[in-house]
Amino acid sequence: MAAAGSVVHGMWASPFSKRVELALKVKGIPYEYVEEDLKNKRQYFLQINPVYKKIPVLVHNGKPICESLIILEYIEDTWKNTGPKLLPDDSYERAQVRFWIDFVHSKFSDNVMQAITKDGEMQEKAISNIHEQMKILDEGLKRFYPNGTSGISNETLGLLDIVGGSVFCPFKASEQVLGLKFIDPEKTPLVYSWVETLRGLSLLKETTPPHDKQVQIITYFRQISINPPSA
Repeated sequence: MAAAGSVVHGMWASPFSKRVELALKVKGIPYEYVEEDLKNKRQYFLQINPVYKKIPVLVHNGKPICESLIILEYIEDTWKNTGPKLLPDDSYERAQVRFWIDFVHSKFSDNVMQAITKDGEMQEKAISNIHEQMKILDEGLKRFYPNGTSGISNETLGLLDIVGGSVFCPFKASEQVLGLKFIDPEKTPLVYSWVETLRGLSLLKETTPPHDKQVQIITYFRQISINPPSA
């Protein structure tokens, strides 16, 4: 199927739209990127995602696909013979990869946002959840990287790496703003090695938002959440 007409509608700081861009880059699929103003959504954008009205949306040959994980599977299904495979051939192994993709996707983003936007007990609970989930993930990754993460490269990235990179590579900005560590190299050494390896890849550098801009937007969200402007 022709790659022409692939358009990603996203937002520069969103890990969900960045993972779609990363998957297309891994596959070598050319695409156009359209930055959406989420505070002032265009009518066209509301038409291509009328249900959730969220980014990202991939429009391929005029047809919109919504929700980042669904888009990632669409990319793999549509361009099976283009670039590296993003999922293993074996059905059981694919199921295991999907399980951990869902774990990373569902467990971390909300807790990090809670840590950024809350104080006191709610923030402490969110941080505790992140640390506990990191331990679980560290054990889970041993299935995929029994010999360490040195074999990860731009050419070997799979869907789990793509989702993990989109979630965890920007963590340094949140850690800087909050003055703490989410990923402990002693308590979760495999997660730490995984993320550091991913962070060093050129494709991740291309699709991870600039650190200073991340710090700015996280600081802004924290300030307006902890000290909301008066009416």
